[in-house]
Amino acid sequence: MNKVISEAAGYLVAIGGAEDKEFEMEILGRVLALAPDDHTEVAVIVTASGVPEEVFPTYEAAFTQLGATAVHALDLRDRNDASDPEHIATIQRCGVIFFSGGDQMRLTNVLGGSPALEAIRQRYQEGAVVAGTSAGAVALPTAIIYGDGSVDALHRGGVQMGAGLGFVEGLLIDSHFLERGRFTRLMEAGATNPEYLGVGLGEDAGVIIHGNRILEAIGPGHVILVDNRGLASTNVAEISNGDPVALENVVMHALISGHGFVIDERKYLNPQALAESVGGAS
Repeated sequence: MNKVISEAAGYLVAIGGAEDKEFEMEILGRVLALAPDDHTEVAVIVTASGVPEEVFPTYEAAFTQLGATAVHALDLRDRNDASDPEHIATIQRCGVIFFSGGDQMRLTNVLGGSPALEAIRQRYQEGAVVAGTSAGAVALPTAIIYGDGSVDALHRGGVQMGAGLGFVEGLLIDSHFLERGRFTRLMEAGATNPEYLGVGLGEDAGVIIHGNRILEAIGPGHVILVDNRGLASTNVAEISNGDPVALENVVMHALISGHGFVIDERKYLNPQALAESVGGAS
């Protein structure tokens, strides 16, 4: 399993996909605003995408309009690319490292254990923003979910899990959450892993993950939290793969922009409490 980043000076931002890239650009604006003042270059890693040549120009235009001094395309297609000194040098001078959407397994396969990932971790420790949208968001924690199942996922084995990029522990992140009916994905994953907090990101919605492990919801959409830590009972250990899962006492929260949540204490924060908890950091 990838090691976990701790005591980093930077910020993590996870986005649910389909974020506004043309008009208000509320979420992407927050991402760039969190970068260190003297490091406003952006690296867009399009590894997860099957059509990188279509994905990058949109982000290049958006971040340039928002004030980035340079926007670099990092199309790391294989593990040799993830060891290329030129790519690593680009990462080392950027204040924002942004993972595009696509396939989270492609992203973890290419980057896992690579010099490029180590360089991103180092920049995060030094104060850079590491952000991801859709599959890029799903891949940020130590553990990820994958597969196409959504509506009928509340069956044993309906959700597959693997190792993520290791930037934060204790979370399972899902994207396009409301639009694709993915409630049961996080519920099924939580049945076998109740210590994880499920973070369901709607489209054009996201969370800033602060260094003190507080989630701050951003963007016009909803962030849904699925908390199985207080699970009272489940049949998941007694049934066979494919059988329906029963769960008792799953807790859910709906966050909107300006609201927050303390991951370890499982505590909801209204805007005033969030402001007191994170100060002027964001």
